[in-house]
Amino acid sequence: MKLNLVMIVKNEERSLRKCLKAARGLVDEIIIADTGSTDRTVSIAREMGARVVDFVWINDFGAARNFALEQSDADWNLILDADEYLRPCSRKGLEKLLKSRTGVWLGGLTRYDFYREEGGLSQSTSVLPRLLPRGVRYTGIIHEQPEGDHPCYRLPLSADHDGYLYEDKGERNLPYLRKAVTEYPEDGYYQFQLASTLRNLKQLEESLEAFRKFYRLADRQDSYRAGGVVLYLYTLLELGTPQCLDEAAAVVEREEEALGAWSDFCFVSGLFYMKRVLSDVAGYMSLLPRIESCYLRCLKLGERPELGGVVGTGSFKAAYNLGAWYEVSGQLEAAVKYYRMAARDGYEPAKERLRAMKR
Repeated sequence: MKLNLVMIVKNEERSLRKCLKAARGLVDEIIIADTGSTDRTVSIAREMGARVVDFVWINDFGAARNFALEQSDADWNLILDADEYLRPCSRKGLEKLLKSRTGVWLGGLTRYDFYREEGGLSQSTSVLPRLLPRGVRYTGIIHEQPEGDHPCYRLPLSADHDGYLYEDKGERNLPYLRKAVTEYPEDGYYQFQLASTLRNLKQLEESLEAFRKFYRLADRQDSYRAGGVVLYLYTLLELGTPQCLDEAAAVVEREEEALGAWSDFCFVSGLFYMKRVLSDVAGYMSLLPRIESCYLRCLKLGERPELGGVVGTGSFKAAYNLGAWYEVSGQLEAAVKYYRMAARDGYEPAKERLRAMKR
C-alpha cells in the first residue's frame, strides 16, 4: 500500500518545516503544489524531501487540490495544510484499518484548533475527511470538500492546527464565499461558511442573515449542521436583542431532542437561559433551574473530541460556569466545589475565583 502526503501551499515558511517533519515518517512521498510563493516555502519543501510542482493560481482552491492529487500515484492520499502538525500515528496500525473496509470511503482526521480568547488559549476539535482513496477529487472554489457521497470514518489520525493564532484568513476568503453563495444560493454549506466568516470578522448582523439561510437549507444529516446551529445561537446571544433572544429560544427548543446529547449545545443553551433570565428576571424566573441543569448535563456528557466542538464544554468550562452560577446564587460551598473541578484542569479563571473567594 502506498500512502502519499499531498498539499497546496503559498508563503508558508513559518510552519511548513514543522508540518513536514511531523508527517514524513508516516508517508511514502510528499507532493506539494505551490501556488505562487515569494518566500522560502519552495526551498524548505525541497530540503524536507518533497516533490514540488507549480500551479498557476486561478482563484479556485478545489482546482489546486485536484492538480496536486493528479501528481500522486498513491492508493491513499493524506491532505494537510502547512499549519497542521500530525500527532504520532502507527503506519502499521493505520494500514490495518485501511484494509479492513471495502468500497469507497474517506478517512477522518481529528483536528485540534488553537485560538485566542479572553481567558487565554482555547481549543476546539473537528473531524475532517483528510485521507482520500485513489481517484477521489475535490469540488468547490473555497472550503473545498471531497466529491461524492462517500462515508467518512474516523481514523486514529489527529493533528494540531495553530493557524488561527497567527493569521485570520477571513478577509481573504470573503470574496470567494460571496461568489459561491451567489452561484449556489441554495447550498447550505456555503451559507454556513459565509456566516462563520462574517461572524469571525465581527460583522454580526450580516452573519445572522447568512446563519438564517444556512439553518433553512441544511439537512439534519449534514455533518456541519450541528456546529452551525451552535454558532447561530452564539450569534443571536451576542446581538442580544429581545427579538434575537426569542429566535434563540425557538432554536433551542427545536434542536433539544436532536442535539441534547452534545455538550457544546448544552453549554450554549445554558448561556441562553442565563441571558434570558437576566433580560427579565421576574418574567423568566421559572427558567432558573435550566441554567444549572444544562451545565450539569455538560459534565455528565463529558469531553468527546470525536463529535467536534470547543474543548472544555464537557469539563472545565462547564464546571466554571456552574461555579459562577452557584456563587452568584449564594451557594458558596457548591461554587468552591466546581471551581476546584475546573482548576484541576488548569483553567486559570477558576483559580482566580478561588483566590478571590479566599480573600
